[in-house]
Amino acid sequence: MRGREITLWLDERWYDALSKQLKGETLEEHLENILDEMCNQLPQREYERISHELWAEQQAEEEAREAARRFAVFHVTENGSSDYILAEEKLELLSTARRLRSYIRKPPDEAPHRFVETLLHTQRISQEEFNSYVSERLDNTGRVVGAYDIDLDSGDMEAVSIMDGWKRFRIRDVSTAAYFAMKKGNASSDERWRIFLDRLEERALNQEPEPEYLTGSRRLCAEDISFAEDIIQNDNLLEFYMEVSFNADQVFGTDVCTSENDDWLNIYANYDLDARRVCDTLEVYLQRGNGDEEAFKYRLSPEEQALLLPKMNTYCQEHWGQSLEECCADYLAEQSKELPEMQM
Repeated sequence: MRGREITLWLDERWYDALSKQLKGETLEEHLENILDEMCNQLPQREYERISHELWAEQQAEEEAREAARRFAVFHVTENGSSDYILAEEKLELLSTARRLRSYIRKPPDEAPHRFVETLLHTQRISQEEFNSYVSERLDNTGRVVGAYDIDLDSGDMEAVSIMDGWKRFRIRDVSTAAYFAMKKGNASSDERWRIFLDRLEERALNQEPEPEYLTGSRRLCAEDISFAEDIIQNDNLLEFYMEVSFNADQVFGTDVCTSENDDWLNIYANYDLDARRVCDTLEVYLQRGNGDEEAFKYRLSPEEQALLLPKMNTYCQEHWGQSLEECCADYLAEQSKELPEMQM
């Protein structure tokens, strides 16, 4: 829109005197009103032509500004609450992964206390608006640079791929992939993306229902807990193989403690080096005598987690010569070698 500045010089004494005569408006506002009246006195056809041109130019500028917007949309579930948020930031998947990593690794007493508080220039949107922006992301118009469903309560997140639609990952895997992408200080942007996507693709979760949770007639007791085989480290998790030296059917509600079939269980307990705690589920794999396998989970109570902790610590000291705290310290020391740019 073209404009021309009109400058008037007026002695300050005239300005003050005229201003005193005006009520409810400044001298500048009064002069603008006079110009508006002069415009209204133009021939009708000339007035309408100029008004239409001005309106069309204004619409074109607004459309250009809207087309140039770059933003991401989020559905975030945390502490039982759910928010739909639009953030006026260019948060593509790697940037979002780094933001998540910074958030989940912050000390508990540090702000922000909710992930949505880490997002900038935000506005709340409805679920319908969120779904509309997801469709726009799939259409790859360029405006919506990312669409995410982040469930911090379950530990999973989904992101929209313009090629494959929604893809689901564990938040801890997304965080770890971001770490490895940024670990090499002189890597190019393309190389960081390649490392990030290659590592993340290996950890993508199938869009299948979560494994069923098993329940039995009683909980685990201290005498039930013993480990065998090697401890396996999977990124931030230490995996312990549990011996089934107890009545598994009572605890899990299965049917393996019988001579009527050849089924058995493989059970794994995990320790989270990032969170410094026993994970709240056991991974239970039912091995059928015919070779089939079914995956289940068992939700640990706080009391059962407390029983597992000293057993894990003792087993870790016996097999690695380190306590769990020492393992955590080594892991976190390695993680702290991240570049400053990882801190967001």
